[in-house]
This record gives sequence, structure tokens and C-alpha cells, in this order.
Amino acid sequence: MTSLLKQLQELGQAPWLDFVDRSFLEQGGLKKLVEEDGLTGVTSNPSIFEKAMGQGEAYDAQFSDFVRKHPDASVVDAYEALAVSDIQAACNTLRPVYDRLGGKDGYVSLEVSPYLALDTPGTITEARRLHGMVDRPNLMIKVPGTQAGVPAIRQLIEDGLSINVTLLFSLDAYIAVAMAYVEGLEARVAKGESIDTIASVASFFVSRIDAQIDKKIDERLKAGDGEAEALKAVRGKVAIANAKMAYQWYLEFVASDRWKALEAKGAQPQRLLWASTGVKDPAYPDTLYVDSLIGPDTVDTIPPKTMDAFRDHGTLAQTLAADVDGAKHVLAEADRLGLDLPGVTVKLVEDGVKLFSDAADTLLGAIEAKRAKLVAA
Repeated sequence: MTSLLKQLQELGQAPWLDFVDRSFLEQGGLKKLVEEDGLTGVTSNPSIFEKAMGQGEAYDAQFSDFVRKHPDASVVDAYEALAVSDIQAACNTLRPVYDRLGGKDGYVSLEVSPYLALDTPGTITEARRLHGMVDRPNLMIKVPGTQAGVPAIRQLIEDGLSINVTLLFSLDAYIAVAMAYVEGLEARVAKGESIDTIASVASFFVSRIDAQIDKKIDERLKAGDGEAEALKAVRGKVAIANAKMAYQWYLEFVASDRWKALEAKGAQPQRLLWASTGVKDPAYPDTLYVDSLIGPDTVDTIPPKTMDAFRDHGTLAQTLAADVDGAKHVLAEADRLGLDLPGVTVKLVEDGVKLFSDAADTLLGAIEAKRAKLVAA
């Protein structure tokens, strides 16, 4: 029986894994997902590496070897040596997918330092450096879609790098990075450079939105709000509606003359990628954010637990472009009820940057403790 995850591709959606870990790679876990489930990509972030490196022993042998050879290296150098090894191994595993699909998929993402989220020049320099360190054609450099990230994304696309734009929560932020992608491609065309090997995804976060909106709703329901029924009617629906409207904008743009001119020169569309698809409220089905956002030319990056759930009992249907009027109604009601989706999305970007920075702090602290112990020994 064909895996449900593999059948996602028949509906036009690429399943990616939101996880990377040394033990998982060495034990063939990624290779198995590629072969059995048709997995076509991997994403990483500081939180994932913090759990992998800071809380286990899988990296200790390489780390000890690195410290012996480079006793004066910084803790960041040590982290990068470990992370780059994982990313290179994942890229190697997915390289056959990348080759088979002609560079349309098969990517592994490595994020620039979260400390650079508000630093345009720093992000550009860091992205170029990491790209050179990994040295794999199927690497995507992950850049936050902050205001400072937008011009960095445009420049990096012009440089010819493939980019995964992360921490997108609002339609306006998504449009800004989509335009940065297009402008970067247009700049290359103007210089007579090729654009057919450049890929990008725009990572639109989902469940974190509902977690914040639902919290507001629950507080108002507890207080006996007079709009109780209307509030209940949009609970758990705002994030999906928000994502559906982003996809509608995407469909309109790829039909435009501006995009068609780039497409004629070999440009790949910047696919929307659904991130934060693990359900945070146990009252919701555990496959809610996968089932509800299936559509052509998209990616779903799925945490291991949610991937297991979808493989077991997910629902396959073209849901992303369905009931657009219903999505518009949900967003209109959220606005009428004063749930302040724009304010929530702004705060989520700030929180996301802090979350990744905090994870980096914890990770680097753990590595420094191990390094100090080894140097002393």
C-alpha cells in the first residue's frame, strides 16, 4: 500500500521533515523516509539543533576530535562543524531526489544565526559563508522574513543562492519576501545570468497563530463575552484561513505577466511552505494542519510525531483552495471581533526570533560546557 505521505505528492504537495539529528541520519532514518514515504526535503532550526546536540551523546566523538584539533576554536566554530556535518549528510541522502527532479526539490535547510535576524549585512555575509561551508547544490539557506531579512533575501537570490524564508505569519510579510525573490531573479536576468537552478520556499507558520488567537478567545469566553457563539465559531480556524488567503495571492501572482516573463527564462516559483504544523491544542485532530492545507506547488514541513499521525490516519483531499469564501468570512469575523490578527502576527515574529535566539544561547552554553571539560582534561 502506497504511503499517505507519498500520495501527498500526487496532489502536488511535497512532504518535508522538520527534524535533523545525528543518530537519525546514521541509523538510516532519513533514507528510509525518502524511500518509503517519498520525502523530498528537510528543515532545521536552532531549536532542533539545541535538542539534538545539547541533550545527547551522538555528537560527542566528533566534538572531542574537533576540540583536540582546534583547542582555540570558538564555541560557534564547534557548533558549525557539527551542524555542517549533519546538513552535508542530509544533502547527500537527498541528492538523488534533487537530481531526479532537476533541482525542483530535494533540499535541506540550514538557518543563519538567529542573532542576525535584524541585521541585513550580517545575514548576507553569514548566508554566503554557510553556503560555501556546506558546498552542496541542494542546500537552502534559511533567512527570517523580518524587515531586515527582506533586502538580504533579494541580494542572496541575486547571488544565486537558494533560500528558505522562515518566520512568516502575515500576508503582507509573505508578499514582501515574494517580491524580494522576484526582484532578485530579475536582477540576475538583467545581468544575463541563469535563474533555472535557484529555488525558494516561503515558510508560512500555522499553529502558532491559532495558539495565540485561541488564547484570546478562551479568555473572553471565560469572562462571559456576549459574542460567545461567534468566538467559538472561529476558534481553531484563523490560522488555516490566513494560510488559504496567502495561497490565493500566490495563485494570482504566478498567473501574472511579470511572473510569466521569469518563468519563460526557467524560473521556479517560490513555493509556500506550511510550517509549525504540529497541533498544539489536544482538542483538535492531530493531523489538522496537514489535512487542511493540501494543494499544488506547496510544501508541508512536518514534525516526526505529526508525520507518524498523518501516515496512520491522515486525510487526502485538495483542501487548500477549497471554501475560500469561508476563509474570508473567518478572517472578517476575527477582525470584527477584535482578535487583532495583525498584532498577533507581529508579536509572533518577535517571539520567534527570541525563541530561536534562546535556543541558540542554550545550545552554545551546552557546547561550551563540554568544550571546557574536554580542554581541561
